[in-house]
Amino acid sequence: MRIEITDPDDPRIAVFQGLRDHVLRQRREQPGGDVDGVFVAEGDIVVERALRANYSLLSLLIDGKRTKPLPAVISDNVPVYACAPNVLQKITGYHLHRGVIACFARRPLMSVEEAISGATTIAIAEGINNPTNLGVILRCAAGLSIDAYLLSKTCCDPLYRRCGRVSMGEAYELPYGRLGAFPEGLDAVSRSGFTLLALTPDPTAMPLSELAVSRGQKLALLLGAEGPGLSQAALDASDHRVRIPMAGVVDSINVGSAAAVAFYAIAEARKNATPT
Repeated sequence: MRIEITDPDDPRIAVFQGLRDHVLRQRREQPGGDVDGVFVAEGDIVVERALRANYSLLSLLIDGKRTKPLPAVISDNVPVYACAPNVLQKITGYHLHRGVIACFARRPLMSVEEAISGATTIAIAEGINNPTNLGVILRCAAGLSIDAYLLSKTCCDPLYRRCGRVSMGEAYELPYGRLGAFPEGLDAVSRSGFTLLALTPDPTAMPLSELAVSRGQKLALLLGAEGPGLSQAALDASDHRVRIPMAGVVDSINVGSAAAVAFYAIAEARKNATPT
């Protein structure tokens, strides 16, 4: 259902306002914000993957000059706001954006127990509030056999637009939940039978190449924010500290890159798992 939009302040597209200011947008999408209950996805592929993950599509915003057909999975009943150049300029800062911007309804947040039910390998992020870093981590998680992920209260929103764009929407199908304060928040993970692995640049930690996994063993990899890393509480609560050996004077790599290496190392360790 195509609807022409010529006024940047048209109330029908209010949910898309603030896209140029990521801080403003994050605040708006937080619980209690003026767009609480929805999230915005950008790009044809990302929108298609959100639909594949069964998120409910509420509306679309496109360039009024767009000639490319919309993804076939989009229902004809969804409002499609076709915007004039001045509208897109105010919303995105550019005359064009990545094909399409979509508004989806959020789902109720899972409990920790629900999110990790049936999982064998999970990721736990503490204090990662950079959407780009979190997006990289989630894309790697989706591609490297991570079954679910958990976030501390200090992590940014995994459904934030930039996070979804960086992850290419790959992580929309992964179950996730929010943990309470550390270390108490990790108790539910331990009670569910997971071995907690804290990824750290500490030279005394065990190299990931030496990780030995028993068949069927459940693992949770803890990842800290760029710079400060994991809190002391998270390190103390872990069962093992693991590291990626570095060369030269480099002590660590970006947390997204580190997550990819660690996820792969765990998957390889599982291939050589010993019988329980």
